[in-house]
Amino acid sequence: MQNAMNIKPSHPSRAWLLLPLLVFALVALTVGIVAHQTVRSPYTVPFFHLFFSDTLHMKVWLVTAALVLGLFQLLTASRIYELLRFPPKGRLYNIVHRWSGRVAIALTVPVAYHCIFLLGFEMTDTRVYIHSLLGSAFYGAFIAKVLLVRVNRFPSWALPVAGGLLFSILLGLWITSAAWFFSISGVAL
Repeated sequence: MQNAMNIKPSHPSRAWLLLPLLVFALVALTVGIVAHQTVRSPYTVPFFHLFFSDTLHMKVWLVTAALVLGLFQLLTASRIYELLRFPPKGRLYNIVHRWSGRVAIALTVPVAYHCIFLLGFEMTDTRVYIHSLLGSAFYGAFIAKVLLVRVNRFPSWALPVAGGLLFSILLGLWITSAAWFFSISGVAL
């Protein structure tokens, strides 16, 4: 008779999906609450500009770079899952995928800091309200995706879905911020 402790399930449990969903919801809610508590006074606190003319230009270019890296993430993930096949073979795409994701998230940190702690959660118009909701959800989706990567108790389809959701949120953030800004101001540093 085989010991029950040695029997592994033939497929991961879907019940485990509640964990990343709960993490997503808690992080998104926390970010939203913190941003909502922020008193709107965007430029009273000094903020760095790097080599950009102002903070808004810096933010739109950082999030644009993050979006380009997000597109690259989709391409490398497609290669990793062998939906696209192009050379070289091996683990190169896994490494490049991991590092491009890290850089993309790092580029969003100063943008998120400025939005959360200096601008806050706003409901002044539809575009800004949608942007605030997506901004609140972004790091929740990111943390949930990292959890899916690190814990192997989830169905195999969960990671690509989480990655697609994270990219979709980033795209929505870009459309409601950088694309809107470029459409009214033009493309400039």
